[in-house]
Amino acid sequence: MKRRSFLRHATRTALIPPMLGGMGVNAMAKSPLLAALYNELEETDKVLVLVYLGGGNDGLNTIVPIDQLAKLNNARPDVILPENSLLALDGVSDVKLHPSLTGFRNLYDEGKLAMIQNVGYPEQNYSHFRSTDIWMTAADADEVIPTGWLGRYLTDEFPNYPQEYPNPDVPDPLAIEIGYNLSVAFQGPVAGMGMVVGDPEWFYQLVNNDEEPTPDTKAGDKLSYIRLITKQSQVYGEVIKNAAEKVQQQSEYPENELAEQLKIVSRLIAGGLKTRLFMVSLHGFDTHDQQVVTSDHTLGEHADLLSILGSSIEAFQKDLKFLGIQDRVMGATFSEFGRRIISNASAGTDHGAAAPLFVFGEHVRGGIYGSNPIIPDNPGVEDNLPMDADFRSVYQSILQNWFCVDSAGLQNAFTRNFKTIPFVASSPCLSTAVHESNQAAGRSFVRNFPNPFKDNTTIEFESQGDPLQIRIIDINGKVVERLASGTYPKGSHQLAWNAARYPSGNCYVSFQSRRIQQSKALLKM
Repeated sequence: MKRRSFLRHATRTALIPPMLGGMGVNAMAKSPLLAALYNELEETDKVLVLVYLGGGNDGLNTIVPIDQLAKLNNARPDVILPENSLLALDGVSDVKLHPSLTGFRNLYDEGKLAMIQNVGYPEQNYSHFRSTDIWMTAADADEVIPTGWLGRYLTDEFPNYPQEYPNPDVPDPLAIEIGYNLSVAFQGPVAGMGMVVGDPEWFYQLVNNDEEPTPDTKAGDKLSYIRLITKQSQVYGEVIKNAAEKVQQQSEYPENELAEQLKIVSRLIAGGLKTRLFMVSLHGFDTHDQQVVTSDHTLGEHADLLSILGSSIEAFQKDLKFLGIQDRVMGATFSEFGRRIISNASAGTDHGAAAPLFVFGEHVRGGIYGSNPIIPDNPGVEDNLPMDADFRSVYQSILQNWFCVDSAGLQNAFTRNFKTIPFVASSPCLSTAVHESNQAAGRSFVRNFPNPFKDNTTIEFESQGDPLQIRIIDINGKVVERLASGTYPKGSHQLAWNAARYPSGNCYVSFQSRRIQQSKALLKM
């Protein structure tokens, strides 16, 4: 198999060869060559953390419309929350929160939580699998799209992925999902645009060099070997480990699975990982039964889940501030659908349509967006909450106002334009230099042939019409010869280089223009 073909197929499972052009990823990070060649661009990158609430969250018991309470008591007597248990919000009279959401109440009162009412899509599908697929791909209910909305966004921003990745410009994963499979949300046209961190246990085994013992048998030896090969081939494992090792202290988190996932995310961001997109998940929201305890509706499965959700995200926000990275991170929850207006006979609720969505962060314009849902006087089993805000409006608002994606990029991410919602407060956009560097990352602007060579080789380079220079640099990062300097017409050019006077061994050809810095290894025999 050709190397490029291997890269293309290997990336689908987040496995990439540990050596690129003869330079290991760790070596690239420590090489004096890179210190001489690569200047860091202004760090204005932002991060989005998505929290998937698997199963379909009951919005009416999450944000309770107080102005509709009499109708709710009639519609869902088996799960309704007592009014005196609900959490009031500063300056708000018509809604209150579930009593387990003290974390969200605190974030709202601090102005760091936006609550978007009645989010969904037209022609709601009530299948978990299909509706999740719709939310992940940003498709209409009657169309199937093989790529995810974030995969399309990343493909537009990093058009050369996955070939020649990782590279000095983009050494880190584009996206990370903590789980066991990469969601279709991150699927691009050619490959998955992210990697999976199996679970918190896998992460800490990697960071701490811990491994479960294997039996003292031939099978155990083989298992140890497989684990070794897996670690070696998982090239991003090293950059994740290096980022995690830079953070030795974090603020406190509650002890639950979601909190553990978010703790990993904040640690990686603070450790310098330039990954833009993270996804974590909390499952169990398919509350057909035992949503509440019959004797006390403030208790039950739903109360436990919302307590985990609110306390974990509040702890995450505190940790971001403790680590000094709160200005770079925004988060949002989503779930495949809400629940029915009426309760069922099992102290639960069945699959529904629209539900609230939460956006959190330092640069969120806190508040409630949209009006309370209107509850019918005598709702039946087929009645649902109508959609007021299309979920793709939330997505587009994040890409446009948080990541500063232009109209062309939005057209690539979505099938059409959606109305934006002003929950993102003003913040600096990505610099043009960062965007242009991402566009060029993974693209080869300089190469030579033959390689290896004896005395003579041809340097081929691609000009963008900007001033540039081509230099030969030795293994210690010292410039030994300047081959070209000035402005060349846009297109491909060639230079002959005679290296007879130089000793044999490795050296590098460096290409540098206004926006692009790149080098390739040469081997003189």
